[in-house]
Amino acid sequence: MEWKIRSIQQASNPFFHIRFIGYFYYYSSNPISLFSNPKTLNPSFSNSNPETLSPSSNRNPNFCINRNPNHSFPILLLHLVRPFSISCSVFDASSYPKFMHSVAHQLSSPQCSKTLRFSGNPSSRNRGSHFWKRRQRPNFDSQIPVVGSDQIEEIIELIKRGDTDMELKLNQVHPDLSIAFVSKIIGILNDRCVSALRFLDWVQKAQTDLIPDSEIYNLIIDNTGRMKDYESMFIVLSKLSMKRHCLTEKAFGFLTVCSAAGDGIMDSVERVVETLNRVRGSCHSSGIYALIKTLCVMNSFDGAMFVMEETARKTSYYNVLVAAKCRNGDFQDALDLFDEMRRFGCDPNTKSYNYLLGSLCNKGRITEVCELIEAMERLGYLPDSVTFEIVIVHACRLGSMDFAIEFLYHMMSVGLTPRLTTHAAFIKGYFGSGQVGDAHKYVVDMSSKDKYSANMNYSLLASLFHKSGRVVEARDVLIEMIEKGMKPNFPVYMRVMKDLFKLGKGDLVADLKAKFAKFHSNTGNG
Repeated sequence: MEWKIRSIQQASNPFFHIRFIGYFYYYSSNPISLFSNPKTLNPSFSNSNPETLSPSSNRNPNFCINRNPNHSFPILLLHLVRPFSISCSVFDASSYPKFMHSVAHQLSSPQCSKTLRFSGNPSSRNRGSHFWKRRQRPNFDSQIPVVGSDQIEEIIELIKRGDTDMELKLNQVHPDLSIAFVSKIIGILNDRCVSALRFLDWVQKAQTDLIPDSEIYNLIIDNTGRMKDYESMFIVLSKLSMKRHCLTEKAFGFLTVCSAAGDGIMDSVERVVETLNRVRGSCHSSGIYALIKTLCVMNSFDGAMFVMEETARKTSYYNVLVAAKCRNGDFQDALDLFDEMRRFGCDPNTKSYNYLLGSLCNKGRITEVCELIEAMERLGYLPDSVTFEIVIVHACRLGSMDFAIEFLYHMMSVGLTPRLTTHAAFIKGYFGSGQVGDAHKYVVDMSSKDKYSANMNYSLLASLFHKSGRVVEARDVLIEMIEKGMKPNFPVYMRVMKDLFKLGKGDLVADLKAKFAKFHSNTGNG
Protein backbone atom coordinates (compact mmCIF):
# COMPACT_ATOMS: atom_id res chain seq x y z
CA MET A 1 0.00 0.00 0.00
CA GLU A 2 1.50 3.31 -1.00
CA TRP A 3 0.16 6.50 0.46
CA LYS A 4 1.23 9.90 -0.81
CA ILE A 5 0.42 13.26 0.67
CA ARG A 6 -0.62 15.70 -2.01
CA SER A 7 -0.87 18.87 -0.01
CA ILE A 8 -1.54 20.04 3.53
CA GLN A 9 -2.85 23.45 4.33
CA GLN A 10 -3.19 24.51 7.97
CA ALA A 11 -5.44 27.47 8.61
CA SER A 12 -5.13 29.82 11.56
CA ASN A 13 -8.52 28.77 12.96
CA PRO A 14 -9.23 25.34 14.48
CA PHE A 15 -10.47 24.04 11.15
CA PHE A 16 -8.03 22.81 8.57
CA HIS A 17 -7.84 21.45 5.05
CA ILE A 18 -6.11 18.24 4.25
CA ARG A 19 -5.84 16.64 0.88
CA PHE A 20 -4.16 13.36 0.22
CA ILE A 21 -4.22 10.67 -2.40
CA GLY A 22 -4.24 7.10 -1.25
CA TYR A 23 -3.13 4.35 -3.54
CA PHE A 24 -4.66 1.32 -1.86
CA TYR A 25 -3.29 -2.01 -3.02
CA TYR A 26 -5.61 -4.97 -2.60
CA TYR A 27 -4.65 -8.53 -3.23
CA SER A 28 -7.36 -10.63 -4.78
CA SER A 29 -4.90 -13.53 -5.01
CA ASN A 30 -4.20 -13.35 -1.29
CA PRO A 31 -7.55 -12.78 0.40
CA ILE A 32 -7.34 -11.69 3.98
CA SER A 33 -8.57 -14.38 6.32
CA LEU A 34 -11.70 -13.64 8.26
CA PHE A 35 -11.84 -13.54 12.01
CA SER A 36 -12.67 -16.92 13.40
CA ASN A 37 -15.42 -15.70 15.71
CA PRO A 38 -18.71 -16.76 14.09
CA LYS A 39 -20.61 -14.25 16.22
CA THR A 40 -18.96 -11.28 14.57
CA LEU A 41 -18.61 -12.44 11.00
CA ASN A 42 -20.87 -13.88 8.36
CA PRO A 43 -18.73 -15.80 5.83
CA SER A 44 -21.43 -15.50 3.19
CA PHE A 45 -21.05 -11.74 3.31
CA SER A 46 -17.84 -11.92 1.30
CA ASN A 47 -19.88 -12.99 -1.72
CA SER A 48 -22.07 -9.89 -1.65
CA ASN A 49 -21.71 -7.18 -4.24
CA PRO A 50 -20.50 -3.96 -2.62
CA GLU A 51 -21.51 -1.86 -5.60
CA THR A 52 -25.19 -2.17 -4.67
CA LEU A 53 -24.42 -0.10 -1.59
CA SER A 54 -23.99 3.24 -3.23
CA PRO A 55 -23.01 6.40 -1.40
CA SER A 56 -25.31 9.35 -1.16
CA SER A 57 -26.41 10.83 -4.41
CA ASN A 58 -25.68 14.16 -2.81
CA ARG A 59 -21.95 13.64 -3.24
CA ASN A 60 -19.53 16.22 -2.00
CA PRO A 61 -17.56 17.51 -5.00
CA ASN A 62 -14.44 17.36 -2.88
CA PHE A 63 -14.69 13.58 -2.79
CA CYS A 64 -14.27 11.38 -5.81
CA ILE A 65 -12.94 8.02 -6.83
CA ASN A 66 -10.86 7.76 -9.94
CA ARG A 67 -10.49 4.32 -11.43
CA ASN A 68 -7.47 4.49 -13.64
CA PRO A 69 -7.97 2.10 -16.58
CA ASN A 70 -4.19 1.73 -16.83
CA HIS A 71 -3.90 0.64 -13.22
CA SER A 72 -5.43 -2.43 -11.65
CA PHE A 73 -6.04 -0.74 -8.31
CA PRO A 74 -8.50 2.05 -7.54
CA ILE A 75 -7.12 5.43 -6.60
CA LEU A 76 -8.89 7.28 -3.82
CA LEU A 77 -8.77 11.04 -3.71
CA LEU A 78 -9.61 12.32 -0.27
CA HIS A 79 -10.17 15.98 0.44
CA LEU A 80 -11.12 16.61 4.03
CA VAL A 81 -12.66 20.09 4.02
CA ARG A 82 -13.42 21.84 7.31
CA PRO A 83 -13.85 18.66 9.32
CA PHE A 84 -15.85 18.85 12.47
CA SER A 85 -16.21 16.65 15.52
CA ILE A 86 -19.41 14.73 16.01
CA SER A 87 -20.49 12.25 18.63
CA CYS A 88 -19.44 9.04 16.95
CA SER A 89 -18.62 6.78 19.84
CA VAL A 90 -19.11 3.11 19.05
CA PHE A 91 -20.09 0.19 21.25
CA ASP A 92 -17.50 -0.78 23.80
CA ALA A 93 -15.45 -4.27 23.33
CA SER A 94 -16.82 -5.17 21.01
CA SER A 95 -20.25 -6.41 20.84
CA TYR A 96 -23.95 -5.92 20.72
CA PRO A 97 -24.79 -7.98 23.85
CA LYS A 98 -22.86 -5.39 25.89
CA PHE A 99 -24.98 -2.67 24.29
CA MET A 100 -28.15 -4.57 25.23
CA HIS A 101 -26.97 -5.00 28.82
CA SER A 102 -26.08 -1.30 29.02
CA VAL A 103 -29.53 -0.29 27.81
CA ALA A 104 -31.22 -2.69 30.24
CA HIS A 105 -29.13 -1.25 33.04
CA GLN A 106 -30.23 2.27 32.16
CA LEU A 107 -33.85 1.20 32.23
CA SER A 108 -33.36 -0.06 35.76
CA SER A 109 -31.26 2.86 37.03
CA PRO A 110 -31.79 4.07 40.58
CA GLN A 111 -33.19 7.33 39.20
CA CYS A 112 -36.14 5.40 37.93
CA SER A 113 -37.61 3.53 40.88
CA LYS A 114 -40.35 2.09 38.74
CA THR A 115 -40.47 0.99 35.15
CA LEU A 116 -43.38 0.80 32.76
CA ARG A 117 -44.02 -2.70 31.55
CA PHE A 118 -46.78 -4.31 29.61
CA SER A 119 -47.97 -7.79 28.98
CA GLY A 120 -47.03 -9.49 25.74
CA ASN A 121 -50.18 -11.58 26.00
CA PRO A 122 -52.41 -10.90 22.98
CA SER A 123 -55.42 -10.92 25.27
CA SER A 124 -54.22 -7.65 26.77
CA ARG A 125 -54.84 -5.83 23.50
CA ASN A 126 -58.45 -5.19 24.48
CA ARG A 127 -57.50 -3.39 27.65
CA GLY A 128 -56.78 -0.13 25.89
CA SER A 129 -54.57 2.21 27.83
CA HIS A 130 -54.93 0.05 30.94
CA PHE A 131 -52.54 -2.61 29.75
CA TRP A 132 -49.68 -0.50 31.14
CA LYS A 133 -48.65 -1.82 34.52
CA ARG A 134 -46.37 -0.22 37.05
CA ARG A 135 -43.98 -2.64 38.67
CA GLN A 136 -40.96 -2.29 40.85
CA ARG A 137 -37.77 -2.28 38.81
CA PRO A 138 -36.41 -5.79 38.19
CA ASN A 139 -33.75 -7.05 40.57
CA PHE A 140 -30.69 -7.74 38.43
CA ASP A 141 -29.02 -9.24 41.53
CA SER A 142 -31.74 -11.88 41.81
CA GLN A 143 -29.14 -14.63 41.70
CA ILE A 144 -27.67 -13.25 44.95
CA PRO A 145 -29.81 -14.52 47.82
CA VAL A 146 -31.30 -11.87 50.04
CA VAL A 147 -28.91 -11.97 52.98
CA GLY A 148 -28.92 -9.27 55.61
CA SER A 149 -25.76 -7.31 56.24
CA ASP A 150 -25.78 -8.64 59.81
CA GLN A 151 -25.63 -12.22 58.56
CA ILE A 152 -22.87 -11.36 56.10
CA GLU A 153 -20.87 -9.74 58.89
CA GLU A 154 -21.46 -12.80 61.03
CA ILE A 155 -20.07 -15.05 58.28
CA ILE A 156 -17.07 -12.77 57.74
CA GLU A 157 -16.36 -12.66 61.48
CA LEU A 158 -16.50 -16.48 61.73
CA ILE A 159 -14.02 -16.79 58.86
CA LYS A 160 -11.79 -14.08 60.31
CA ARG A 161 -11.59 -15.76 63.73
CA GLY A 162 -10.71 -19.09 62.11
CA ASP A 163 -11.80 -21.24 65.04
CA THR A 164 -11.38 -24.96 64.78
CA ASP A 165 -15.15 -25.37 64.63
CA MET A 166 -15.61 -22.66 62.01
CA GLU A 167 -17.24 -25.06 59.55
CA LEU A 168 -19.75 -26.22 62.16
CA LYS A 169 -20.72 -22.66 62.98
CA LEU A 170 -21.09 -21.82 59.28
CA ASN A 171 -23.46 -24.78 58.97
CA GLN A 172 -25.52 -23.30 61.80
CA VAL A 173 -25.73 -19.94 60.02
CA HIS A 174 -26.87 -21.92 56.96
CA PRO A 175 -26.59 -19.21 54.26
CA ASP A 176 -28.25 -19.84 50.90
CA LEU A 177 -25.15 -20.40 48.79
CA SER A 178 -24.78 -19.36 45.15
CA ILE A 179 -21.92 -18.42 42.83
CA ALA A 180 -22.71 -14.72 43.22
CA PHE A 181 -22.94 -14.93 47.01
CA VAL A 182 -19.67 -16.84 47.33
CA SER A 183 -17.96 -14.27 45.05
CA LYS A 184 -19.30 -11.48 47.23
CA ILE A 185 -17.99 -13.06 50.43
CA ILE A 186 -14.54 -13.72 48.94
CA GLY A 187 -14.42 -10.15 47.62
CA ILE A 188 -15.06 -8.82 51.13
CA LEU A 189 -12.41 -11.15 52.55
CA ASN A 190 -9.95 -9.85 49.98
CA ASP A 191 -10.69 -6.25 50.94
CA ARG A 192 -10.06 -7.11 54.60
CA CYS A 193 -7.01 -9.27 53.88
CA VAL A 194 -8.51 -12.42 55.40
CA SER A 195 -7.73 -15.88 54.01
CA ALA A 196 -10.65 -17.38 52.04
CA LEU A 197 -9.26 -20.87 51.47
CA ARG A 198 -11.10 -22.58 54.35
CA PHE A 199 -14.32 -20.83 53.38
CA LEU A 200 -14.10 -22.06 49.78
CA ASP A 201 -13.27 -25.57 50.98
CA TRP A 202 -16.34 -25.51 53.24
CA VAL A 203 -18.55 -24.25 50.37
CA GLN A 204 -17.51 -27.14 48.13
CA LYS A 205 -18.26 -29.67 50.87
CA ALA A 206 -21.47 -28.05 52.11
CA GLN A 207 -23.03 -27.78 48.66
CA THR A 208 -21.49 -30.30 46.29
CA ASP A 209 -23.62 -29.21 43.33
CA LEU A 210 -22.16 -25.69 43.47
CA ILE A 211 -19.16 -25.63 41.12
CA PRO A 212 -16.99 -22.50 41.47
CA ASP A 213 -16.47 -20.60 38.24
CA SER A 214 -13.36 -18.84 36.91
CA GLU A 215 -14.26 -15.58 38.65
CA ILE A 216 -14.23 -17.26 42.07
CA TYR A 217 -10.92 -18.94 41.36
CA ASN A 218 -9.37 -15.68 40.19
CA LEU A 219 -10.56 -14.05 43.40
CA ILE A 220 -8.96 -16.89 45.36
CA ILE A 221 -5.61 -16.32 43.61
CA ASP A 222 -5.96 -12.64 44.48
CA ASN A 223 -6.65 -13.69 48.08
CA THR A 224 -3.50 -15.82 48.33
CA GLY A 225 -1.51 -12.91 46.89
CA ARG A 226 -2.84 -10.53 49.54
CA MET A 227 -1.91 -13.08 52.20
CA LYS A 228 1.51 -13.59 50.53
CA ASP A 229 0.76 -17.31 50.63
CA TYR A 230 2.50 -18.30 47.42
CA GLU A 231 2.63 -22.02 48.23
CA SER A 232 -1.16 -22.11 48.47
CA MET A 233 -1.25 -20.04 45.26
CA PHE A 234 0.79 -22.76 43.52
CA ILE A 235 -1.51 -25.53 44.78
CA VAL A 236 -4.64 -23.69 43.61
CA LEU A 237 -3.06 -22.83 40.23
CA SER A 238 -2.09 -26.47 39.68
CA LYS A 239 -5.67 -27.59 40.31
CA LEU A 240 -7.03 -24.87 38.03
CA SER A 241 -4.70 -25.87 35.19
CA MET A 242 -5.94 -29.43 35.45
CA LYS A 243 -9.47 -28.06 35.00
CA ARG A 244 -8.26 -25.80 32.15
CA HIS A 245 -9.26 -22.59 33.87
CA CYS A 246 -7.55 -19.38 32.78
CA LEU A 247 -6.42 -16.41 34.83
CA THR A 248 -7.48 -12.80 34.30
CA GLU A 249 -6.34 -9.46 35.68
CA LYS A 250 -8.61 -10.08 38.70
CA ALA A 251 -6.15 -12.67 39.93
CA PHE A 252 -3.51 -9.98 40.44
CA GLY A 253 -5.63 -7.27 41.99
CA PHE A 254 -3.42 -7.45 45.09
CA LEU A 255 -0.62 -5.78 43.11
CA THR A 256 -2.79 -2.71 42.58
CA VAL A 257 -3.55 -2.62 46.29
CA CYS A 258 0.16 -2.84 47.16
CA SER A 259 0.98 -0.05 44.73
CA ALA A 260 -1.79 2.20 46.06
CA ALA A 261 -0.50 1.64 49.61
CA GLY A 262 2.94 2.82 48.58
CA ASP A 263 4.52 -0.61 49.00
CA GLY A 264 6.98 -1.88 46.44
CA ILE A 265 5.48 -4.45 44.11
CA MET A 266 8.61 -5.96 42.58
CA ASP A 267 9.09 -8.48 45.42
CA SER A 268 5.51 -9.67 44.90
CA VAL A 269 5.97 -9.75 41.12
CA GLU A 270 9.09 -11.88 41.48
CA ARG A 271 7.30 -14.36 43.74
CA VAL A 272 4.33 -14.55 41.37
CA VAL A 273 6.63 -15.18 38.39
CA GLU A 274 8.42 -17.94 40.30
CA THR A 275 5.05 -19.52 41.11
CA LEU A 276 3.78 -19.28 37.53
CA ASN A 277 7.00 -20.83 36.20
CA ARG A 278 6.33 -23.85 38.41
CA VAL A 279 2.84 -24.25 36.98
CA ARG A 280 2.09 -25.89 33.65
CA GLY A 281 -0.98 -25.76 31.47
CA SER A 282 -3.57 -23.04 30.98
CA CYS A 283 -2.75 -21.05 34.11
CA HIS A 284 0.89 -20.63 33.08
CA SER A 285 0.33 -18.85 29.76
CA SER A 286 -2.85 -17.03 30.74
CA GLY A 287 -1.29 -16.02 34.06
CA ILE A 288 1.78 -14.45 32.45
CA TYR A 289 -0.37 -12.57 29.96
CA ALA A 290 -2.74 -11.32 32.68
CA LEU A 291 0.19 -10.32 34.89
CA ILE A 292 1.80 -8.28 32.11
CA LYS A 293 -1.53 -6.64 31.34
CA THR A 294 -2.07 -5.78 35.02
CA LEU A 295 1.37 -4.20 35.29
CA CYS A 296 0.83 -2.18 32.10
CA VAL A 297 -2.46 -0.84 33.45
CA MET A 298 -0.49 0.25 36.51
CA ASN A 299 2.09 1.88 34.18
CA SER A 300 4.70 -0.44 35.68
CA PHE A 301 6.43 -1.09 32.36
CA ASP A 302 9.70 -2.09 34.04
CA GLY A 303 7.75 -4.76 35.90
CA ALA A 304 6.18 -5.97 32.65
CA MET A 305 9.60 -6.17 30.99
CA PHE A 306 10.92 -8.11 33.99
CA VAL A 307 8.12 -10.66 33.61
CA MET A 308 9.02 -11.21 29.95
CA GLU A 309 12.72 -11.52 30.79
CA GLU A 310 11.96 -14.20 33.37
CA THR A 311 9.40 -16.11 31.29
CA ALA A 312 9.32 -15.57 27.53
CA ARG A 313 9.22 -12.81 24.95
CA LYS A 314 6.23 -13.10 22.66
CA THR A 315 4.57 -10.79 20.18
CA SER A 316 1.32 -11.02 22.12
CA TYR A 317 3.09 -9.85 25.28
CA TYR A 318 4.75 -6.96 23.47
CA ASN A 319 1.40 -5.97 21.98
CA VAL A 320 0.09 -5.40 25.50
CA LEU A 321 2.93 -2.94 26.10
CA VAL A 322 2.40 -1.25 22.73
CA ALA A 323 -1.31 -0.83 23.46
CA ALA A 324 -0.59 0.64 26.91
CA LYS A 325 1.99 3.08 25.52
CA CYS A 326 -0.43 4.21 22.81
CA ARG A 327 -3.19 4.59 25.36
CA ASN A 328 -0.91 6.87 27.38
CA GLY A 329 -0.03 8.90 24.30
CA ASP A 330 3.61 7.73 24.27
CA PHE A 331 3.70 7.04 20.55
CA GLN A 332 7.48 7.20 20.19
CA ASP A 333 8.00 4.76 23.06
CA ALA A 334 5.51 2.41 21.44
CA LEU A 335 7.36 2.71 18.13
CA ASP A 336 10.68 1.98 19.85
CA LEU A 337 9.23 -1.29 21.13
CA PHE A 338 9.00 -2.48 17.50
CA ASP A 339 12.79 -2.37 17.17
CA GLU A 340 13.15 -4.31 20.42
CA MET A 341 10.61 -6.88 19.27
CA ARG A 342 12.57 -7.56 16.09
CA ARG A 343 15.83 -7.65 18.02
CA PHE A 344 14.51 -10.53 20.12
CA GLY A 345 12.88 -12.36 17.21
CA CYS A 346 9.31 -11.28 17.95
CA ASP A 347 7.99 -9.91 14.68
CA PRO A 348 5.19 -7.34 15.01
CA ASN A 349 1.88 -8.30 13.46
CA THR A 350 -1.06 -6.39 12.03
CA LYS A 351 -2.49 -6.00 15.52
CA SER A 352 0.72 -4.25 16.60
CA TYR A 353 0.37 -1.70 13.82
CA ASN A 354 -3.33 -1.24 14.49
CA TYR A 355 -2.51 0.10 17.96
CA LEU A 356 -0.18 2.66 16.41
CA LEU A 357 -2.76 3.63 13.78
CA GLY A 358 -5.43 4.11 16.42
CA SER A 359 -3.16 6.33 18.47
CA LEU A 360 -2.28 8.51 15.49
CA CYS A 361 -5.90 8.81 14.36
CA ASN A 362 -7.00 9.87 17.83
CA LYS A 363 -4.43 12.66 17.70
CA GLY A 364 -5.45 13.69 14.17
CA ARG A 365 -1.95 13.09 12.81
CA ILE A 366 -3.08 12.21 9.30
CA THR A 367 0.35 12.49 7.70
CA GLU A 368 1.85 9.89 10.00
CA VAL A 369 -1.19 7.63 9.55
CA CYS A 370 -0.50 7.52 5.83
CA GLU A 371 3.22 6.97 6.33
CA LEU A 372 2.58 4.14 8.77
CA ILE A 373 0.12 2.40 6.43
CA GLU A 374 2.72 2.69 3.66
CA ALA A 375 5.32 1.13 5.97
CA MET A 376 2.91 -1.71 6.78
CA GLU A 377 2.49 -2.41 3.09
CA ARG A 378 6.22 -2.41 2.42
CA LEU A 379 6.79 -4.88 5.24
CA GLY A 380 4.01 -7.18 4.01
CA TYR A 381 1.41 -6.68 6.72
CA LEU A 382 -2.07 -7.00 5.22
CA PRO A 383 -4.86 -4.90 6.76
CA ASP A 384 -7.60 -6.65 8.70
CA SER A 385 -11.10 -5.62 9.74
CA VAL A 386 -9.75 -3.54 12.61
CA THR A 387 -7.34 -1.68 10.32
CA PHE A 388 -10.23 -0.67 8.09
CA GLU A 389 -12.40 0.23 11.05
CA ILE A 390 -9.77 2.56 12.51
CA VAL A 391 -9.66 4.64 9.33
CA ILE A 392 -13.42 4.45 8.79
CA VAL A 393 -14.26 5.57 12.32
CA HIS A 394 -11.84 8.47 12.04
CA ALA A 395 -13.38 9.56 8.72
CA CYS A 396 -16.90 9.31 10.20
CA ARG A 397 -15.88 11.46 13.14
CA LEU A 398 -14.67 14.11 10.69
CA GLY A 399 -17.93 13.88 8.75
CA SER A 400 -16.13 12.49 5.69
CA MET A 401 -18.82 9.92 5.00
CA ASP A 402 -18.22 9.55 1.26
CA PHE A 403 -14.60 8.57 1.79
CA ALA A 404 -15.62 6.19 4.57
CA ILE A 405 -18.16 4.46 2.33
CA GLU A 406 -15.60 4.09 -0.47
CA PHE A 407 -13.20 2.58 2.03
CA LEU A 408 -15.98 0.17 3.01
CA TYR A 409 -16.28 -0.93 -0.63
CA HIS A 410 -12.64 -1.99 -0.67
CA MET A 411 -12.97 -3.69 2.67
CA MET A 412 -15.76 -5.90 1.32
CA SER A 413 -13.98 -6.46 -1.98
CA VAL A 414 -11.16 -8.32 -0.23
CA GLY A 415 -13.61 -10.55 1.68
CA LEU A 416 -13.61 -8.78 5.02
CA THR A 417 -16.88 -8.37 6.89
CA PRO A 418 -17.45 -5.08 8.73
CA ARG A 419 -17.58 -5.40 12.49
CA LEU A 420 -20.63 -4.29 14.47
CA THR A 421 -18.71 -1.27 15.64
CA THR A 422 -17.94 -0.36 12.03
CA HIS A 423 -21.65 -0.34 11.21
CA ALA A 424 -22.33 1.75 14.32
CA ALA A 425 -19.75 4.31 13.21
CA PHE A 426 -21.51 4.75 9.85
CA ILE A 427 -24.99 5.01 11.35
CA LYS A 428 -23.93 7.47 14.03
CA GLY A 429 -21.78 9.39 11.55
CA TYR A 430 -24.64 9.88 9.10
CA PHE A 431 -27.14 10.66 11.84
CA GLY A 432 -24.84 13.05 13.66
CA SER A 433 -24.06 15.01 10.49
CA GLY A 434 -27.76 15.42 9.68
CA GLN A 435 -27.83 12.85 6.87
CA VAL A 436 -30.70 10.89 8.37
CA GLY A 437 -31.86 9.55 5.03
CA ASP A 438 -28.41 8.17 4.30
CA ALA A 439 -28.31 6.56 7.73
CA HIS A 440 -31.58 4.76 6.96
CA LYS A 441 -30.37 3.80 3.49
CA TYR A 442 -27.20 2.34 4.96
CA VAL A 443 -29.21 0.23 7.42
CA VAL A 444 -31.53 -1.01 4.70
CA ASP A 445 -28.72 -1.86 2.27
CA MET A 446 -26.64 -3.64 4.88
CA SER A 447 -29.60 -5.70 6.09
CA SER A 448 -29.39 -7.75 2.91
CA LYS A 449 -25.60 -8.04 2.95
CA ASP A 450 -24.83 -8.72 6.60
CA LYS A 451 -27.90 -10.30 8.18
CA TYR A 452 -26.18 -10.81 11.52
CA SER A 453 -25.80 -7.05 12.01
CA ALA A 454 -29.26 -6.11 10.68
CA ASN A 455 -31.03 -6.30 14.05
CA MET A 456 -28.40 -4.18 15.77
CA ASN A 457 -28.33 -1.63 12.97
CA TYR A 458 -32.09 -1.11 12.95
CA SER A 459 -32.27 -0.97 16.74
CA LEU A 460 -29.44 1.55 16.88
CA LEU A 461 -31.12 3.77 14.29
CA ALA A 462 -34.38 3.62 16.24
CA SER A 463 -32.51 4.50 19.42
CA LEU A 464 -30.89 7.52 17.76
CA PHE A 465 -34.29 8.76 16.57
CA HIS A 466 -35.68 8.29 20.07
CA LYS A 467 -32.79 10.09 21.77
CA SER A 468 -33.20 13.05 19.41
CA GLY A 469 -36.88 13.36 20.36
CA ARG A 470 -38.23 11.94 17.08
CA VAL A 471 -40.24 9.20 18.74
CA VAL A 472 -42.70 8.60 15.91
CA GLU A 473 -39.83 8.07 13.45
CA ALA A 474 -38.22 5.70 15.92
CA ARG A 475 -41.48 3.78 15.98
CA ASP A 476 -41.50 3.67 12.16
CA VAL A 477 -38.03 2.09 12.17
CA LEU A 478 -39.17 -0.55 14.65
CA ILE A 479 -42.24 -1.31 12.54
CA GLU A 480 -40.08 -1.66 9.44
CA MET A 481 -37.75 -4.15 11.08
CA ILE A 482 -40.63 -6.14 12.59
CA GLU A 483 -42.24 -6.42 9.16
CA LYS A 484 -38.92 -7.81 7.90
CA GLY A 485 -39.03 -10.47 10.61
CA MET A 486 -36.45 -8.93 12.92
CA LYS A 487 -37.13 -8.58 16.63
CA PRO A 488 -36.23 -5.12 17.97
CA ASN A 489 -33.90 -4.66 20.87
CA PHE A 490 -36.30 -4.88 23.79
CA PRO A 491 -35.07 -1.91 25.89
CA VAL A 492 -35.22 0.35 22.81
CA TYR A 493 -38.70 -0.95 22.03
CA MET A 494 -39.81 -0.30 25.61
CA ARG A 495 -38.52 3.27 25.66
CA VAL A 496 -40.23 4.08 22.38
CA MET A 497 -43.50 2.58 23.60
CA LYS A 498 -43.35 4.53 26.86
CA ASP A 499 -42.70 7.87 25.16
CA LEU A 500 -45.39 7.27 22.56
CA PHE A 501 -47.78 6.63 25.42
CA LYS A 502 -46.72 9.89 27.08
CA LEU A 503 -47.39 11.76 23.83
CA GLY A 504 -50.91 10.38 23.73
CA LYS A 505 -50.25 8.24 20.66
CA GLY A 506 -52.39 5.39 21.92
CA ASP A 507 -53.18 4.11 18.42
CA LEU A 508 -49.49 3.90 17.52
CA VAL A 509 -48.73 2.20 20.83
CA ALA A 510 -51.42 -0.42 20.27
CA ASP A 511 -50.29 -1.06 16.70
CA LEU A 512 -46.62 -1.45 17.66
CA LYS A 513 -47.52 -3.72 20.57
CA ALA A 514 -49.72 -5.89 18.39
CA LYS A 515 -46.95 -6.34 15.82
CA PHE A 516 -44.34 -7.07 18.49
CA ALA A 517 -46.63 -9.68 20.09
CA LYS A 518 -45.91 -12.16 17.30
CA PHE A 519 -42.44 -12.74 18.73
CA HIS A 520 -44.01 -13.80 22.04
CA SER A 521 -46.37 -16.19 20.26
CA ASN A 522 -43.46 -17.65 18.25
CA THR A 523 -41.50 -18.20 21.47
CA GLY A 524 -44.48 -19.89 23.07
CA ASN A 525 -44.97 -22.18 20.10
CA GLY A 526 -41.29 -23.06 20.09
